[in-house]
Amino acid sequence: MFERVAGLDIGKATLTVCVRTPGPRGRHSEMRTFPTTTRALEVMREWLVECGVTVAAMESTSTYWKPAFYCLEEVMDTWLCNAAHIKAIRRPKTDVKDAEWIAQLLEVGLIRPSFVPPPEIRRLRMLTRYRVQLMGDRTREVTRLELMLEDASIKLSSVAASLTSVSARAMLTAMIAGERDPAVLADLAKGKMRIKIPQLVEALTGHFTEEHTQLARTMLHRLELIETALAELDAVIDQACRPWAHQLELLQTIPGVGPKVAQVILAETGGDMSRFPSAAHLASWAGLAPGVFESAGKRRQPEAQHGNKWLTAMLVEAAGSVGRMKGRNYLSAQFTRLTARRGMSRAAVAVAHSILVCVYYILSRDEPYTDLGADWLARRHDEAHARRLVAQLERLGHTVTLDQPAA
Repeated sequence: MFERVAGLDIGKATLTVCVRTPGPRGRHSEMRTFPTTTRALEVMREWLVECGVTVAAMESTSTYWKPAFYCLEEVMDTWLCNAAHIKAIRRPKTDVKDAEWIAQLLEVGLIRPSFVPPPEIRRLRMLTRYRVQLMGDRTREVTRLELMLEDASIKLSSVAASLTSVSARAMLTAMIAGERDPAVLADLAKGKMRIKIPQLVEALTGHFTEEHTQLARTMLHRLELIETALAELDAVIDQACRPWAHQLELLQTIPGVGPKVAQVILAETGGDMSRFPSAAHLASWAGLAPGVFESAGKRRQPEAQHGNKWLTAMLVEAAGSVGRMKGRNYLSAQFTRLTARRGMSRAAVAVAHSILVCVYYILSRDEPYTDLGADWLARRHDEAHARRLVAQLERLGHTVTLDQPAA
């Protein structure tokens, strides 16, 4: 299928390249090994161009594939392939054999490329993923602070909604400064927290030592650094997203999808739905497609689906916020209905799948989200809904007769 191809086996320090070209006695293979430095990769690229290579393939090995991929994508068709597809057939394992095997599979069309977004989306994706990591750091630091206060018998987290609120930080700052009187500390509460002053007095009575003071000071300082970094990163991401302002505005019409969720959806999918044949393909790529495993006529619970963990996590988080809307739209009604039958975790994944399907059609058709209504499921199956209501009344001992409405 491809006359002149190259297969790359990539490591951290070196990569092995196999070039397959036509020869006088059939296909000819030539091997070379290069360092993974920028200059060495440029030499490799020049060699592949001289050989007339039109397609190059490589495995997705950690993040080591990125320099080679970025170097080659400028001059030829470059494929990033799933390692599981390449390793499906057992063979002798060496770097040279791996590179040759990739080239052989490529030339006969037995592997397919994975989705790699264009450079501008890759840069945006790097920013949004780092923001998620910073948010995780903030959560872990707040957890450490809460555990330290528990050790000091300070139950502030049982009364305050968050240890990062203005009132909680004012109390912690005063404790670090040496204040130990619970009444004085509780009086630092602001806004709605002031109605909880009696509970705060009890919660702030404990054994806050000098060691706890040092730890609290360090943890609050780390929290301030993380929050400053997050604020700066938010500004950078907002600036980077300006070319896609229209798509972000459309995505935020979906219930539960705010600015940050919309930015992650754009960064992970690229915003171009033409790369995915259908909404089902997009859901499968993200890892939100329901798995099916059937053997001997019996269906079993399939293993967890592999996919884009960054996109899936953000969509599940958005589904959780939809579940708190209490039947105000179709997605929240779906969440409530599935929670009663399958539990909250499965309901969140199912609603995340529905949100992703909405994303596909919104970006494909360039139109905002249109809600079906919280009662759509009941209206869709009016007869089944009527039978359920009749059954409920009959279980209570009533006799029900249904009259058809006049035409």
